[in-house]
Amino acid sequence: MGSETFEELVRTTGDQTFRTALLLCGDWHLAEDLTQTTYAKAFASWSRVRRADSPPAYLRTVLVNTYLSHRRLRRSSELPSGTLPETWQPGIDPSVRLTLLAGLRELSRTDRAVLVLRFWEDRSVAQTAHDLGISEGAVRTRTTRATQRLRTVLDTDRPDLVADHGA
Repeated sequence: MGSETFEELVRTTGDQTFRTALLLCGDWHLAEDLTQTTYAKAFASWSRVRRADSPPAYLRTVLVNTYLSHRRLRRSSELPSGTLPETWQPGIDPSVRLTLLAGLRELSRTDRAVLVLRFWEDRSVAQTAHDLGISEGAVRTRTTRATQRLRTVLDTDRPDLVADHGA
C-alpha cells in the first residue's frame, strides 16, 4: 500500500469509513463531518499515513479518536437530528436498524466505539485495544458490560431481537 495515492485510499475506504462513523455517532450529518475530518487529517499527514503498515487501520484510528474527542471540540450550536433519513436495503428490516442505533446511542462513547469496532468492524480484542489506546482487559470488560446494557435496551424496545439470540 506504500505506493497508493491519497485519492486511491479515499476511493477504497470511503464507504467503510462513513459506515463506521455513522455507527459510532448515530447521526448521518455528524458521520459525514467525522469522515471529512478524518480524511482532512490523513491528507495533512499523508507522508506518515502512506508509510503506515496499514493505511486503512491508520484511518480507522484517526476516525475513532476524532469521534471520541468530538464533544470536547464541539464549538457550534448545531443540534443532532433525532431521526435518520429513510434508507432501505432488501432483506434488512429498517426497524431493527433503528432500534439498534437507538440502543447504541444509550451507551457511553467508548462503549459504543468498542462494540462498533469489535462487532461491526470485526476487529480483535487486541486490535480494538490498540485503536482505542486502552488495555485488552478494558476492551473485554467494556464489551461484556456494553453488550449487556445493549441487550437490556433492546429487550425493552424489541424483546424479539434478544430472545432470538439468547440473552
